[in-house]
Amino acid sequence: MSPWIIGFCVFTLYPVLSSFYFSFTSYDLLGTPEWVGLANYRFMFTKDPLFWLSVRNTLWIIVFALPIRIAFAMFTAYMLTRATRGWRTYRTLFFLPTMVPAVAAALAFVYLFNPAVGPINVMLGGLGVDDPPLWFRSAEWSKPALLLLALWGVGDAMIIFLAGMLDVPRQLYEAAEIEGARAWQKFRYVTFPLITPVLFFSLVMGVIDGFQYFTQAYVASNQGQADSIGWPENSLLFYSVNLYRVGFQNFKMGYASAMAWVLLVIILLCTLVIMRSSRRWVHYQGGSMFR
Repeated sequence: MSPWIIGFCVFTLYPVLSSFYFSFTSYDLLGTPEWVGLANYRFMFTKDPLFWLSVRNTLWIIVFALPIRIAFAMFTAYMLTRATRGWRTYRTLFFLPTMVPAVAAALAFVYLFNPAVGPINVMLGGLGVDDPPLWFRSAEWSKPALLLLALWGVGDAMIIFLAGMLDVPRQLYEAAEIEGARAWQKFRYVTFPLITPVLFFSLVMGVIDGFQYFTQAYVASNQGQADSIGWPENSLLFYSVNLYRVGFQNFKMGYASAMAWVLLVIILLCTLVIMRSSRRWVHYQGGSMFR
């Protein structure tokens, strides 16, 4: 086990402990770290307006985009369970976008939503829309464009919900049909309770990924302009994007380490809250695993 232990200590444990130490220092990667105590944390919560702006942008992903994505994945999986012809083709088509690298997908959507030459606005213009959205060049439409990108790549969540729905015992549906239940009633009282463990998993992973949302926002905002991270008007300055800007553009590695530890605490608290609340709404066939 020594190779794994050495690798864990060198590449995981040491960086984690180092970042915790650096969070209490002023450090620019080149000089010697200078101990400043809690100054980084005080500045973060009281004097840095971009910190709170990045928190609000990230909460938009968690509060609005994540539930829509989960609902769309659940609806897509439900429709695929009802498909009788060509179901293998449909499942493949919905899952294929998840195989595209995140950077390539973001670049493709930047082109598709280009206000001047993008196919989306060209199509909207052909339909008579005189003032189509500016998408990634507008603070008002940049986040909805990222939401559309997330819905396009919903195949990873869809396949998990599909597996959960296919695992529901058929005799429960037959019993519901004997009682006269309609399609919506069967979903509400049979399917949904039995896929709540899948919903719980998707929610936890979605919250963790949402707080670390970086690649798509970085690519969409970094369009060749000077200091364009988070552009336009810092609408795409999510927490991880702001952390990257502070640490690897401004070389304030001590402050960036403090931001990373705050992010860790936030993710931990949110995960614990979801896990505690799951006792009330997650149903396992063998009983709750959190009793």
